[in-house]
Amino acid sequence: MITGQIKNQIDQIWDTFWTGGITTPITILEQMTYLFFMKMLDDAQIRREAIANSIGEAVNDPTFAYGTWTNPESGRQVALNDLRWHVFKDFDPEKMFRTVKDDVFAYIKYLGGEKGEDSAYSRFMNNAVFMIQNPRTLVKIVEGIDALDMNNRDTMGDVYEYVLGKMAASGNNGQFRTPRHIIRMMVELMQPTLEDTICDPAMGSAGFIVESAKYISEHYKTELKKKSNAEHFRNTMLHGFDTDATMLRIGSMNLMLHGVDNPTVEYRDSLSSDNTDENRYSLILANPPFAGSLDYEAVSKSLLAMVKTKKTELLFMSLFMRALRIGGRCASIVPDGVLTGSSNAHKALRKELVDGHRLQAVISMPSGVFKPYAGVSTAILIFTKTNSGGTDKVWFYDMKADGFSLDDKRNPIADNDIPDVIARFRSPAGEYDRKRTDKSFFVPAEEIREHDYDLSFNTYKETVRAAVIYDAPEVIMDRLHTLEERFLKGMSELSKMILSHEA
Repeated sequence: MITGQIKNQIDQIWDTFWTGGITTPITILEQMTYLFFMKMLDDAQIRREAIANSIGEAVNDPTFAYGTWTNPESGRQVALNDLRWHVFKDFDPEKMFRTVKDDVFAYIKYLGGEKGEDSAYSRFMNNAVFMIQNPRTLVKIVEGIDALDMNNRDTMGDVYEYVLGKMAASGNNGQFRTPRHIIRMMVELMQPTLEDTICDPAMGSAGFIVESAKYISEHYKTELKKKSNAEHFRNTMLHGFDTDATMLRIGSMNLMLHGVDNPTVEYRDSLSSDNTDENRYSLILANPPFAGSLDYEAVSKSLLAMVKTKKTELLFMSLFMRALRIGGRCASIVPDGVLTGSSNAHKALRKELVDGHRLQAVISMPSGVFKPYAGVSTAILIFTKTNSGGTDKVWFYDMKADGFSLDDKRNPIADNDIPDVIARFRSPAGEYDRKRTDKSFFVPAEEIREHDYDLSFNTYKETVRAAVIYDAPEVIMDRLHTLEERFLKGMSELSKMILSHEA
């Protein structure tokens, strides 16, 4: 749990970037991420050296070997020891700035190619740019980061979540971040297991993958001690793709700080013909872009075969159905238009979900969930790939509150439907007798077909209107006569008072 002291430390680092001339939130996060990586590399080698010294052996293939390194960008010979965090942090400001800007930064960019340190993070360093412009700013930032305990992965994971939250709260680049409590709810609904192969084809800052990893770590501690399970968890369970190199770096660091060292994270346009994933994943969790730019000519023909459209939200749903293996599950956030859109593509997609697979749930969320940077109404679609139908009943839930105010401030409040959503989804037997006037209920698939595959909660809910009983006309007339008599009597008394006063 992140403490107030650590929040203050992060706030001070953030303010230092700001006063140093770096004011774009995503740039601050990116530059902070570079420095986190530098420190993590040195901390990891310090731990390895301590173990090696305790058994009287040398460190095998160290990240920072002894001797010198030729900087390919400057051609200079650089002492490798000077590139280590615990060394350069004690340099005078000018020397530290030159060392980090010219040599350390170049070294971490070339790690993957020269030393085999091909972490998910280092793979995306090629086009990285160091933007801290003066020694004083760098010294203060290094001092701030050095005070953080980066060996505690739980704490550092929380630290990074806090920094991501600051980026979202700024109102800029918020589209990259699904609210953490919504991600957690979706993971809790899907309950990933050690047998799963999990993917987010539009990963952004990797929130869904991180939360899935946390869920597995918390619920399968004993099982993860088995080597085969641990290998699957570290290397083959988690997959994420994005087309933004900055977000790939940020997402990879997010995963590293949560203890996931070697996920399959790649630069990929998931909708293009270059993506050939088919029948591959057992679980997809995603919040794909709703109105992103699209190179229609590059879109995979297999996706267009199901939904001929330029709408990314429909194409991503088509992708999920293709990429899942039989029996695979998906939970995806979609805009309300997917539920009610009248175009042929919208109807074809909903028909495929209901008739071609097993559509399980439609959870409508309040429009303020993504504020302050978006007010769009959204829902969560949950389905299982079958390729042979299987939709009998669909569970609908109308979520009215998520624990935060639905305005731009998003302050914590008491009203929160999320625990109820999770509890009811996990215990469907209790939902069969629910009435259409309740927050949740089942709707038979045949009724959905009769409504042209409309998936809006409002289409199926019943509104109870209180009966209004009016008095009989003669009673109303009697009441009016009584009022008229009182009025005339009052007028008469008022006239007498006026005449008396004038006399």
